[in-house]
Amino acid sequence: MRYEFGCKVSVATTLDEGFVVGMRSFPGNPYDGHTLGPALEQVAILTDQHPDLAVVDRGYRGHGETRTRVLISGTRRGLTPRLVADLRRRSAIEAEIGHMKTDGRLSRCPLKGTIGDALFAVLCACGHNIRKILAHLRTWLAWIIAVLSTPKIPQHQRYVPAEPV
Repeated sequence: MRYEFGCKVSVATTLDEGFVVGMRSFPGNPYDGHTLGPALEQVAILTDQHPDLAVVDRGYRGHGETRTRVLISGTRRGLTPRLVADLRRRSAIEAEIGHMKTDGRLSRCPLKGTIGDALFAVLCACGHNIRKILAHLRTWLAWIIAVLSTPKIPQHQRYVPAEPV
């Protein structure tokens, strides 16, 4: 099967902020469930923490992962409200992948071979994280400018409404 990128790429992001904590390419046509273990291993190496929870799509059934709790989308039985919310949060990750394909040019890999695929995937993840950090910094800077540009009104000029009788 031909992929948009040229090979299968696994993307591991944080559930809350959407920062990429692992991105790995897999040559050939591996089954999704067989890519989960190596992807979680990469996340553990890069972050020095083994993930407690992985939220994946239905292609990961039969994954065989035992150290990490794996939530497969579409399952609702026996889940706490927090885990149901985490499953719903997975849909936001699909948008992050879409941004990586358009903004980060993940849709086409200009580098040759399997090493080129692996390098380009990691570079796209770095670019995505940098764009997210810059967006946070722009928001923070706009807030600081708004606070500093707010005119200071002396206490004796402030309007204080009278109390109702």
